[in-house]
Amino acid sequence: MPQFPTHAQRLAARERPTGAAVMKQVWSKLLFLHWEVTPEILQQRLPEGLFVDTFEEKAYLGLVPFYMEQIRPVGCPPVPGISWFKEINLRTYVYDERGEPGVWFFTLECNQWLAVKLARLLFNLPYHHAKMSTEKRGDILHYHSRRKGDKTQQDFTYPSSAQHYQTAEAGSFEFFLLERYRLYSTKRGELYEGMVHHTPYQYAPADASTYSTRTFSLCQFKEPQGDPVSSLIGHSVSVDIFPLRRVKND
Repeated sequence: MPQFPTHAQRLAARERPTGAAVMKQVWSKLLFLHWEVTPEILQQRLPEGLFVDTFEEKAYLGLVPFYMEQIRPVGCPPVPGISWFKEINLRTYVYDERGEPGVWFFTLECNQWLAVKLARLLFNLPYHHAKMSTEKRGDILHYHSRRKGDKTQQDFTYPSSAQHYQTAEAGSFEFFLLERYRLYSTKRGELYEGMVHHTPYQYAPADASTYSTRTFSLCQFKEPQGDPVSSLIGHSVSVDIFPLRRVKND
């Protein structure tokens, strides 16, 4: 039987992994929108060896638009035109048979063709190319995206920053949604995990006055009818990326 993540396991995920990081990057202008989804619906979409993680027996899909900045291999400088791009991902929260909590991505969309190719090759992630643009009016960010081959534009409007940020308290709903340092992916039927490390998110509640749920239907989920149950923005974080490794369950 799989082990549900313990409080200690959730806290331990914040610690820096052993071994050497292979990439560095900065995540900024983060918006986290979450909707409740029936756990059984999500479980049907997960690979063998992963299980839906829940908070108070409820499961969630998260839609996250943000900026990827200064992406480069460790020891190399960022490259103009390549190391900066935008991304939107649709994700849920999972754990494996060891009880290790993490993220499962249903899609990741970005406007940098090289990033799409490398992420698919090196991290087995379902990246898709999209045409994206942003504009800032005062402190409000207008974020636009359209996946290649899709006619529907996705629009998000949200504050680019906040006056006051806070760190998620261990055991809180925000901690469950934000404090995720492990991603899972599969290759040839094998389950892999990749670790990231950054300082805990500094977040603030935010009103996303405009948002699109088109990504849900692109991933064969029913688009939610109501507003998200959680809408947060996150302060920029500098991130170390560690190599994938195959999950060896006992």
